[in-house]
Amino acid sequence: MTEREQRTAEAIVRAVAEAPDAQSAMTRAVAGLRAHRPEYTWVGIYLLDGDELVLGPFLGTPSPHTRIPLDRGLCGAAAREKRTIVVDEVSADPRYLACSLETRSEIVVPILDGDRVLGEIDIDSDAPAAFGPGDRALVERVAAALAPRLAP
Repeated sequence: MTEREQRTAEAIVRAVAEAPDAQSAMTRAVAGLRAHRPEYTWVGIYLLDGDELVLGPFLGTPSPHTRIPLDRGLCGAAAREKRTIVVDEVSADPRYLACSLETRSEIVVPILDGDRVLGEIDIDSDAPAAFGPGDRALVERVAAALAPRLAP
């Protein structure tokens, strides 16, 4: 992580920890991540509800995908596999569910409570290969900070 990414992570983690409730924690995480880089054109959180991911707080153009079954899309794959997925060119990945014609790359990071998926952070970019190792570390750190706020 660069120094800027570390400062951003610390600020977002602090904002999440200080939020009065889970909804506010998610909203603060989304806002902090979206403000981090102009390349992050859409930032949202999906929460696991049974066998579907349900869209929670987000910033960006409204998505047609407000509910995503676990067997569909990059979001479903990240939840099923319980691991971060980074796609440098979404048009080359058959799992991609198109939200915007401009989207070129995507990162999806599960929010885990131990081995249990609570939800995930999904970020789209209109730039190809927008997510490097520092972005991954940043978003994974934010997901880890959200986990205790979302755990029942």
